[in-house]
Amino acid sequence: MQIRKHIVKWGLGVLMLLCGSAYAQKGEDGSVKIEFIPPQGKKTDSVVSLPAASRARQFAADKEYNKASELYIDLYGLSPDSVYTEYYHMLLDAKEYPKAEKLVQNQMKLHKDDPYLHIDLGTVFLKERKDDKAREQFDILIKMINGDDMLTQRIAKAFINAGNDDYAIMAYEKATQLINYPSYYSGQLSKLYAKCGELGKAIDILLVPAPNIGLNVENVKIVLLELLGNDAAKLQLTQKALVSKINTDPSNVYYAEILTWIYTQKNDWDGALIQMEAVDERNNEGGKHLVELARTASKGGQYDIAARAYDEVVDKGKDKPYYILAKTERLAALLSKLKNNTAYTPADVTNLRTMYDSFLVEFPKYYCQPTASDFALLEAQYDNNVPRAIEILQKGIAEPDTRRSMVGKFKLQLGDYYALVGRLWEASLTYSQVDKEFKQDVDGEDARFRNAKLAYYRGDFEWAQRQLSRLKSATTELIANDAIYLSVLITENVEDSNIVPLQRFAHAGLLLFQNKDKEVETLLDSINTAYPKHPLNDDILMMRADIALKHKDYNKALGY
Repeated sequence: MQIRKHIVKWGLGVLMLLCGSAYAQKGEDGSVKIEFIPPQGKKTDSVVSLPAASRARQFAADKEYNKASELYIDLYGLSPDSVYTEYYHMLLDAKEYPKAEKLVQNQMKLHKDDPYLHIDLGTVFLKERKDDKAREQFDILIKMINGDDMLTQRIAKAFINAGNDDYAIMAYEKATQLINYPSYYSGQLSKLYAKCGELGKAIDILLVPAPNIGLNVENVKIVLLELLGNDAAKLQLTQKALVSKINTDPSNVYYAEILTWIYTQKNDWDGALIQMEAVDERNNEGGKHLVELARTASKGGQYDIAARAYDEVVDKGKDKPYYILAKTERLAALLSKLKNNTAYTPADVTNLRTMYDSFLVEFPKYYCQPTASDFALLEAQYDNNVPRAIEILQKGIAEPDTRRSMVGKFKLQLGDYYALVGRLWEASLTYSQVDKEFKQDVDGEDARFRNAKLAYYRGDFEWAQRQLSRLKSATTELIANDAIYLSVLITENVEDSNIVPLQRFAHAGLLLFQNKDKEVETLLDSINTAYPKHPLNDDILMMRADIALKHKDYNKALGY
């Protein structure tokens, strides 16, 4: 083997003498390439590729370590840095620890300033059960930590990559002491503690708030979610730790926020509400965190908890800063509850309508806010009182304090309700007003599409197509896609000059919008009967599916 190495080195030396100089580099395929640089004034494109690296790698994968080792020895002699890592790991896999030790020591001679080689050497010593020698090598890196974050991160990562989590923890812990910032590495340390089976320590380090401003609560939640998952025992352990922290430092809102979040993860919303009530009372917050809990509960579909949390804020009195906010958001939460409840009763609608009425009597200025839009929706779609919905929106539009953008949204909704009661001309006029006033905005494009759809409902396909062609490149993808769909529907379903089937289908669309579902079914039946092989048949099936979905008859919808 030594003879072969000398022959290779001798051959390389001769080539360098004749041709100039040479250097080795690793190719994209993993092979080592030797490039010869000619003497000054000469040109050559000669590059010798050595596929030996690929063969060595394959031998190592096949556990033919002796064959792999022979090739790696040659390659290392040519280009140490190109194959050191592969050769080192192959020797560890082959349990050739003395050879691995010599390899690392030789690499240390080539790179005296590379501190990370101490990890490689220490790892070999561990394999050889020379624990004291291993610790000596690892301690060299720990002593190098001086508070510089980049150095700390590199050393800790090197330990982690070597599978030495204990020393990675030591690296972060020493850096934490040096910079006197207990929570700086809390995320990294918590994950390492948990990985090493020390969940208690992982939780404790996460619950160390940063100086002055407190650690980012959302980041802590993300890490806790990763560590705890849905494990009930781990959640309980974290809850106990937080209760202990709160008892020690009751004014620290940071702990209370995390504890409330833990309750929600356990689906214990009552517990979360009780906790937030206590925090709010203790710190005299006027309802700040109760509002936050209510919003979280509402997003999670816990509308009753949200309403109770908002009630707690309202009960604090009109003079409190969150009083009006809690009232408006409570109405929105209850409206969401109604929308998501397939079994709501007329009494539910009546109760909510009374709440909206009372609120707008108490705060008439809110006719210029989204609250009025929600109230109009309740009246039109749930209380079957479209005239009242129109009246609410008209009042909102007339309010001097209503913002221009809100006026646009009110008018779009108003146009829909005009169409709902068959006042198509007024609906078109209202949409046109928004189109003109917001020509370059999304609301303007939305109004243009609604007007085009209205023309389609009326059977004016030519005018509808002109509008739709302008909307195919609309700002919002949704409007553009809807415009393309409607345009294609019109184009594909006009057979010769017979537009009667499409006119009936378009009118069925209007009836569906007006919630006249039985009339829609009758009209669709008439199209199927009169034109059994018309291209509209698939669109008719989709419309029937939409009706089934509207009535929560999912099996019927799937059938269509």
